[in-house]
Amino acid sequence: MGTALSSAERLARLRLARSENVGPVTFRDLLDHFGNALDALDALPELAKRGGSKRRLKIAHPADAEAEISAVAKMGGHLLVLGDENFPARLATLDPPPPVISMLGDISQANGKSVAIVGSRNASAAGRRIAGDMAEALGAEGFTVISGLARGIDTAAHRTSLATGTVAVLAGGLDIVYPEENRELQKLIAERGALVSEMPPGTSPQARHFPRRNRLISGLALAVVVIEAALRSGSLITARFALEQGRDVFAVPGSPLDPRAQGANKLIKDGAPLVENAADVIAALATPLGHRFDEPEPPSYAPRAAARSETDGDSRTRIFAALGPTPTPVDYIIRQAGVSVPELRAVLLELELAGRLHRDPGDRVSLLPDA
Repeated sequence: MGTALSSAERLARLRLARSENVGPVTFRDLLDHFGNALDALDALPELAKRGGSKRRLKIAHPADAEAEISAVAKMGGHLLVLGDENFPARLATLDPPPPVISMLGDISQANGKSVAIVGSRNASAAGRRIAGDMAEALGAEGFTVISGLARGIDTAAHRTSLATGTVAVLAGGLDIVYPEENRELQKLIAERGALVSEMPPGTSPQARHFPRRNRLISGLALAVVVIEAALRSGSLITARFALEQGRDVFAVPGSPLDPRAQGANKLIKDGAPLVENAADVIAALATPLGHRFDEPEPPSYAPRAAARSETDGDSRTRIFAALGPTPTPVDYIIRQAGVSVPELRAVLLELELAGRLHRDPGDRVSLLPDA
């Protein structure tokens, strides 16, 4: 992925990612705007002030960042920031990419040809068998199996692919076991496959972490297979992320009388190819239709000198006039305000750092009321 980062820049990128109000979009935009994390960190207080913050932004302390690096190293893991040479290429091409990931085990498994298998936690015996058989057969054909280490479908997929390659993406830190019943399985995956997490060590999984985990599950894979999923489930969120990322989505059909099958059946109604086994998945990926996802070249996140311009007062006024409590597409704001993409991004950065901006699905943003 290009030039190796200096130790100072690596630490700055970790601190930037762990600072208040800096999510993946803001992290990427700060790097684009300033060229490097060292300059971005220095600018955070002023940017938040411009965005209307009435208090000082909490910036991650160097000692805390050093402690996180040390904690991952003590586990035998690797902490990678965006721009590191070993950062998984598929994750680096996401829009936006995760700023930081920690990995434990054989990190090369995150870069091979892989298929994600996801589904219901409360899976039927038949669903678990399908997941296990499919994972085993995919592994025999050289595919790494990606999943989320949840009970049910995820567990079945991981267990039968341990011998051939499996990657578990965690919602909490690498050192946190969830669910507890998978303690031994998580240990085996760390030894024979790989564990991946966006969260710092010691972080217990919370509801807001699971969509980020699901996004990495699909991001690491060439395709996602959904087996037994309710209409409102994390598996369908993973499928949506996969489609947004240009991955193939396949679904295993189920009985219309079983609520656990409604999500997968809906995917099929909406156009997802119906698959019953690994052979169907491999055949679909081998067809021209299955090559919608071409491995893109990861963008360079090497440090550079800033090439930024400030947003003038008139442009800022027009941007504020176009923003409101209703989620609005970014493209519409650009047209309505008559500003450039860099000008808008600069103002959105300031508002997000001030805690006054909410990012909604579909590249839409809305203004939060003043605290």
